[in-house]
Amino acid sequence: MTTHSNPSNSLSITAWRSRLQRWRVPLGFLTSLAYLFLTQPSWASVLLGFPVAALGVGIRGWASGHLRKNLELATGGPYAYTRNPLYFGSFLLMVGCAIGGGSWWVGAALVGLFLLIYWPVMQAEAAHIETLFGANYRNWASRVPLFLPRLTRAETTSGSQGESGSSFDVSQYRRHREYRVSIGLLLVFGFLVVRILTGR
Repeated sequence: MTTHSNPSNSLSITAWRSRLQRWRVPLGFLTSLAYLFLTQPSWASVLLGFPVAALGVGIRGWASGHLRKNLELATGGPYAYTRNPLYFGSFLLMVGCAIGGGSWWVGAALVGLFLLIYWPVMQAEAAHIETLFGANYRNWASRVPLFLPRLTRAETTSGSQGESGSSFDVSQYRRHREYRVSIGLLLVFGFLVVRILTGR
C-alpha cells in the first residue's frame, strides 16, 4: 500500500519552522529579561555554572572557525562530532547561565524554550543544507548526529568537493564576531556577582 504525504501538512510544518526562526531573537530577548529579574544566584551556583557556560562558548568559537556558511559543508573540527556544534555550544552556555542563576524553574524554562525553538530550526536548516550539498551531506549525516555529540570523532572526507577540511580559520572566527558571545558571558556572570554582592 502506497502512502502519500499531504502537501498542505508539509507546507504548514515549513511555515511553523520559518516562524520559529524569526521569533527566536525576540523570544531570546524576553527570556533574557526574565532571567535578569528572576535569578537568585549564590557563590556556589556561579562557580558551578560558569565552567559549563565557558565550555559552551569554547565549542561555539571552535565551530565558528570551521564554518563557511552555504559555501562549504563543514565536516572538520567539532562538526565531526555533531552537525550543530554552534547550537550545542549555545545549549551548554544557556545551561551554565541557568545553573549560575540559582533558580531551577527558570533554568527548566530556559531549557524547554531552547528545545522548542531550536529543534525545528535545526531540522529546517538540515533540509536546506541537504539541498545545497546533496549526497555529501547525507553521507555526513549518516555518521554524525544532529545535536548531541558522538563520543568519538567521525572520519571526514575533506577531499570531497564542497567539503571543508579540519583546520581552524581564525579569520572566520572574527568574521562571525564570535568574540561577542564571550563578552556576553562575562556580562551575565558579572551581573550575577553584583547581585550576590549587593544582596538584590
